[in-house]
Amino acid sequence: MSASPIGVSGGYRKMLSFGFTCLVFHGTTRFCKRIYHWKEDPLGKTSGQMIGAARSARQNLVEASARAGTSKETELRLLDVARGSLEELQGDYEAFLMDHDQEIWSIHDDRWKKVNHLQLDPFELGDDVLHQFSRHMIAMRQRFAPWLEHDDPFVAANSLIALIRRAVRLLSRQMEKTAETFASEGGFRERMTKLRLEQRENHQAKQPKPPDCPACGKPMVKRKAKTGPRAGKPFWGCSGFPACKGIREVEA
Repeated sequence: MSASPIGVSGGYRKMLSFGFTCLVFHGTTRFCKRIYHWKEDPLGKTSGQMIGAARSARQNLVEASARAGTSKETELRLLDVARGSLEELQGDYEAFLMDHDQEIWSIHDDRWKKVNHLQLDPFELGDDVLHQFSRHMIAMRQRFAPWLEHDDPFVAANSLIALIRRAVRLLSRQMEKTAETFASEGGFRERMTKLRLEQRENHQAKQPKPPDCPACGKPMVKRKAKTGPRAGKPFWGCSGFPACKGIREVEA
């Protein structure tokens, strides 16, 4: 049986890029609720845009995974949107720090290194995915909370920038791998074409081999008589017709 033209999709909860993006989303919602009081952000534009960017990154990863089976082009485009949303969010955190005369941590800073060395455990799919993933992410959020939800908002902002950079690096590698897969294996259209060709070949293989012409030996072609007492009935005619007029009856 031919393989389905619909490729592998879903499984985004197993991707580390999705796990880090989830941490960024949860960390951002808590950061904005704590830092941007309604009196300082009465229209909710700053917090709304930051939370919206974090949500955009998360949800575009979900959709990219869902579309992976039918369109690698769409998957790549959505991954790129997710990466762009994370970089937009990073810009908000950078602006927050510099607006308060706070330097962004150097990559040589011990605090930056500690956040970058915190491990995100991979998620293993089981028979109760939604429940298990929620428990997994709550545990991971609690592991990162001392940094992402630090009492000092400048520490929290720097920690979130560090986490965003980790997610962006993972997404960039994921996009490169997806592009390589598309280049070597093609996408949905190519798989559909391959499936049609396989089915056509299988159908032809099941058809009986035409007999050879008794007059010249060439393979014969099934035709229908147009006139005479056998009009409408099939017969084997020579493929060399009209040069050769050899015929055979079609056996019942």
